Amino acid sequence: MYAVIRSGGKQHRVAPGDTVKVEKLPGAVGDTVELDQILMVSGEDAVSVGAPLVPGATVKATVVAQDRHRKIIVFKKKRKKQYRRTRGHRQAFTEVRVDEIKV
Repeated sequence: MYAVIRSGGKQHRVAPGDTVKVEKLPGAVGDTVELDQILMVSGEDAVSVGAPLVPGATVKATVVAQDRHRKIIVFKKKRKKQYRRTRGHRQAFTEVRVDEIKV
């Protein structure tokens, strides 16, 4: 059984036992979160596709970590004008472990 969830403007395919990094969610490590934006659920015999969401479907997950990704460098330059700007960015994320998928 697996599900396709939407979190932070991105879609993730998850199954029970998977760990996935999603955009930052409120909650401390060890807390249980419930993701309710389920786009598709696939069981042993049937597939439920939402329009746009599957009604009544939820995914329960446990927060494993609250962290930030690697730093990326943003560099801007205009040639012949002596203009250069360097900035760094680290995106925050929440790592969750999927416990169960309810339909």
